[in-house]
Amino acid sequence: MATKKPLIAIVDDDQSMREATKGLMRSLGFDVEAFSSADDFLKFPNLRRTACLVTDIHMPGMSGLDLHRRLVALGESIPTVLITAYPNENLRARALDRDIVCYLEKPFGEQDLLNCISSALARGSDGEGD
Repeated sequence: MATKKPLIAIVDDDQSMREATKGLMRSLGFDVEAFSSADDFLKFPNLRRTACLVTDIHMPGMSGLDLHRRLVALGESIPTVLITAYPNENLRARALDRDIVCYLEKPFGEQDLLNCISSALARGSDGEGD
């Protein structure tokens, strides 16, 4: 009886970044789904199975932070890693809340991302009995 691997969702309008992150997560044995926009992710049928969300902050349409807020409003508490090429200390201070696990500046190291995802998965498994 195989347990389901954690599902990591990547939302980034930058295709090369999205593909690189997806490839890294797959190579580490995670189930991965990648989306080019927040709206696409919100339509994802397995949204509730998402164990960790990795999202760019600055995207056309809905930003990564707005996506996070929308999920919270929908009652979906998904541990989230925010990534950005435009670091902003004010935004960072506002962003880091209970479900935002990390705020990473591009380019970031693979190990930094892995540490964030490990923290997110540990946080997501607290108090959830399947």
